[in-house]
Amino acid sequence: MSLRINDTIPDMTVETDHGTISLHDWIGDSWAILFSHPKDFTPVCTTEFGAVAQLADEWEKRGTKVIGVSVDGVEDHKKWKGDIETVAGAKAGFPIIADDGLEVAKAFDMLPAEAYLPDGRTPADSATVRSVFIIGPDKQLKLSMTYPMTVGRNFAEVLRALDGLQMSTGNGVATPANWVPGDDVIIPPTVSNEDATAKFGEFTTVLPYLRTTKAPG
Repeated sequence: MSLRINDTIPDMTVETDHGTISLHDWIGDSWAILFSHPKDFTPVCTTEFGAVAQLADEWEKRGTKVIGVSVDGVEDHKKWKGDIETVAGAKAGFPIIADDGLEVAKAFDMLPAEAYLPDGRTPADSATVRSVFIIGPDKQLKLSMTYPMTVGRNFAEVLRALDGLQMSTGNGVATPANWVPGDDVIIPPTVSNEDATAKFGEFTTVLPYLRTTKAPG
């Protein structure tokens, strides 16, 4: 089955370089980002893991845990982290799931159920395992993005999307295109003008269905 926005993610027990983890227990009351890779010791993926390592303080500020997935084993992950830290100049303190049996890749709909890893495989055999999943404290999938092997992910955009999700969740607002923290937010069309005034105070009517106001908080 496909994993859709607002679906509860599978509560899987997985092996990582930090030991055995139950995904739901590991997330706890935090936000979480699961980012996946088709193989260890590959150039684009190494730079991406390095970018995640460099953002450790930013994840912590947002109450967010990060966990990698790669379809290689624990020992390879431990060795690869040395390369990641060399590239990043920062400690890669997050766990990496050893998905050599493809259980996570299939459960998160990155590979079809019948997929397998052939002997002598290359990253092309698991190329679709290059996704980002943002998961809320309710264990529901909030956002997903999938990239090809040739395009490195922009983790500044992942941070921006996380900020947008955290702003909209619980505040009853949406964020416009290119929104960054500090920008105005959108009042949903389902909220009447009277209720909008009571909840947000002043707002700007750009169009009858597009009203903006200062971000709560």
